[in-house]
Amino acid sequence: MVTIGDVARVAGVSRSTASYALSGKRSISAEVRDKVEQAVRDLGYTPNAGAKALATSQTQVLGLLARFLEDEFAPAMLQYILGVTNEARARGYDTLLITDEDGVAALRRISESRMVDGFILLNVAESDDRLGFLRAASQPGTLVGLPGDPTGLDVFDLDFVAAGRLMVETLHELGHRSLILVSQPEHVLERGGAYVSRLANAAQQRAAELGVELHHHFGASSQPQIGVELANLLDAHPEATGLLLNNEAAAAALPNVLQSRGLASPADISVIGRYSDDFARTFSLPYSAIDSAADELGRRAVERLVSRIEGTVDAESPVVDLFAPRIDDRGSTSVPPTRQ
Repeated sequence: MVTIGDVARVAGVSRSTASYALSGKRSISAEVRDKVEQAVRDLGYTPNAGAKALATSQTQVLGLLARFLEDEFAPAMLQYILGVTNEARARGYDTLLITDEDGVAALRRISESRMVDGFILLNVAESDDRLGFLRAASQPGTLVGLPGDPTGLDVFDLDFVAAGRLMVETLHELGHRSLILVSQPEHVLERGGAYVSRLANAAQQRAAELGVELHHHFGASSQPQIGVELANLLDAHPEATGLLLNNEAAAAALPNVLQSRGLASPADISVIGRYSDDFARTFSLPYSAIDSAADELGRRAVERLVSRIEGTVDAESPVVDLFAPRIDDRGSTSVPPTRQ
């Protein structure tokens, strides 16, 4: 196994100098640092995590609090988890996934045991009971998801208000005047999933402003129920020429629903979804969609958290960063068909 002594020998410096060059704890000339870093690359040296933890009081581990809930589509949540873990790994941190039902107790246990250097919270609710403890914890934390009160916290999320407006405006500009919006299950909203109402309310408001009829439905999160609901909605609103999906399960089910009815998009109905590009590839979805930006949100959250851990940002300057929505055009929107 390659040691720091091997790195020092190849770089032609002392063991302590090599260690300081890698840790940044003392000022080392650029020339010496370059020699040490080149030796690290040549030898494939990986610092011992336990030794580093003792030397720096850091674990090089991030705690990720996430839950796979029965009423949410698990593959969609996995995209956010991958976004966080991939960026953490790229920055030299491992990730501890914490899925306890009692998020406050989990935060307290992990924080007091010093198992991680910081926290990232997913499944953020409008009134999230974890936030009080997180604000007072000795480790910093970031959120992927906007709570009702983000005071004192770094928050990263898609701008769901802008997303709802963009969906409606895009189809209105093409000439659509009757749309269906399928949201997540209503109990997701009831337990604090405010992103559902943010998009729906914004879409309804913009539709009213533009004179567009918008039929809103809270859909199921699994098959076969969501497939049945989609078919029923198309039957109930035959005048609708556009379908907006803020429900990943509905998006995954829609190709079979349309095929079974002999319909095609956009010839018979225009479709705009809201899900990640990776999700679209996983389920081979041909629909234009607002990217939920799972990878980007995870990257930004980890970047900010690591900066706080390493002391490179002002601790008194929390940010609320809402990702501007954009539609990935996959050819599922066009002017509305002529109804006979």
